[in-house]
Amino acid sequence: MKHVQKSVLLWYSPQEMYSLVTGIEDYPRFLPWCERSEVLERSPEGLTARLWLAYMGVHHSFTTRNVQVADQSVNMALVDGPFSQLDGTWRFMAIGAAAQACRVEFDLRYAFARGALEGLIAPVFDRIANTFVDAFVRRAEQVHGPR
Repeated sequence: MKHVQKSVLLWYSPQEMYSLVTGIEDYPRFLPWCERSEVLERSPEGLTARLWLAYMGVHHSFTTRNVQVADQSVNMALVDGPFSQLDGTWRFMAIGAAAQACRVEFDLRYAFARGALEGLIAPVFDRIANTFVDAFVRRAEQVHGPR
């Protein structure tokens, strides 16, 4: 099983970062590997979404169920895809009394189902997983301006 943990301090509020992470429909605009995204279901607790990967000639999709606590966290769990396991958590913690900055923590655990696709998809997803937080930091700068 692979494990990615990233933590970053940013001059963006928890609300600003949370809205970027939960804005799944916008992913194809700034995640270079995301060919398409679709929200399949919304509920008061969160949503179910499918993302289509397109990276280095590999095309595949996966679906997660995301349980959300507004401006605080997003917990992802695998519904379907080329994984035997995929679960992750985003946490957004305010820094300072005015909450104009935050600590973003990203924790992702995943393993691939055995099979012919494992050798193709694993290296691609490893690269994606390790650059995920950086992509959201760049998106925050695009949307909210550099700080």
